[in-house]
Parts: sequence; structure tokens; C-alpha cells
Amino acid sequence: MLFAFGRNGLFGRRLDQWFGIQLPFTMAGVVVAETFVAMPFLVLAVEGALRALDGRDEEAAQTLGASRWFTLRRVTLPAVAPSIGAGALLCWARALGEFGATITFAGNFPGSTQSLPLAVFLKFEGGDSGAAVSLSLVLLAVSVFVLAIAGRSAFTNREGS
Repeated sequence: MLFAFGRNGLFGRRLDQWFGIQLPFTMAGVVVAETFVAMPFLVLAVEGALRALDGRDEEAAQTLGASRWFTLRRVTLPAVAPSIGAGALLCWARALGEFGATITFAGNFPGSTQSLPLAVFLKFEGGDSGAAVSLSLVLLAVSVFVLAIAGRSAFTNREGS
């Protein structure tokens, strides 16, 4: 990522010259790093759903005169929506605990680019294991809360259909 989006990188130099955008060691860099690491979870979930999709529904829609855009919006996306949701949840969970790419590409500047896993690491390394455990429990609580909401939503949608 540094070779591609760093200040002297292949794309990073152009982003800086043309648009004044610098990604390394910024909050945008945190988002890019976590997206880069977590996006394969979303891609794999959606790819599997698209491969398993029965193409007859799309063919029927096009036979009836639906445009490609209409078919995508009204047939394909609703069919793969559960996989998009599951992939997004996996992607979020992976990004929530990301450590390596974040510290490498965005740094660890408190109040600027420091993520919760990096704060846990610093507290633990600094000898403040109580604060590290507290921050870890916050991460755990957020994860359980989001997963409970997602599970409840998935169960409610399944029961309602």
C-alpha cells in the first residue's frame, strides 16, 4: 500500500499533485488500509452468491423486456442481498480488529489515526493491562451488539417471509 499510495508511490504522487490528497498517516489512510484488508470477505461472499444464482430469472426478466439495469436492480440484487449483508458484516468484523495494515499505512497517532486495537496494544505494552482489558471489553461489547442486531434482523426477515 505504501508503494502504491505513499507520497512517492505510483498513485499516491498523482493523488497529491492533481487533487492534493495524501493518504498515508491520515484518517482516510485508516479507512483505505482497513478496506484493503477486509474487502476480500465481502467479495468472496458476493461471488459465491452470484455463482449460485440461477440465471433463468434474469433471462426471463430480459425476455419480458426488462433492461439490464432493471434486471440488476429488481432481480439480481434482491437475490444476492443476504450475501451482501453477510459479506458486509464479515468485512466490518475483520476491519474492526485490524492492526497490521493500519499501523503500517496510517500510523498510530492518538486522536488522529489510532484505532481501538492499536490503543489496546499501546496500553498493554505500556504496562497498563487494566486499561487494555477495558478497551478490549469495549471492542467485545461493540462486536456482540452489532452481531446480535444483525442476527436478530436476519432471523426476523427469515420468519417474516
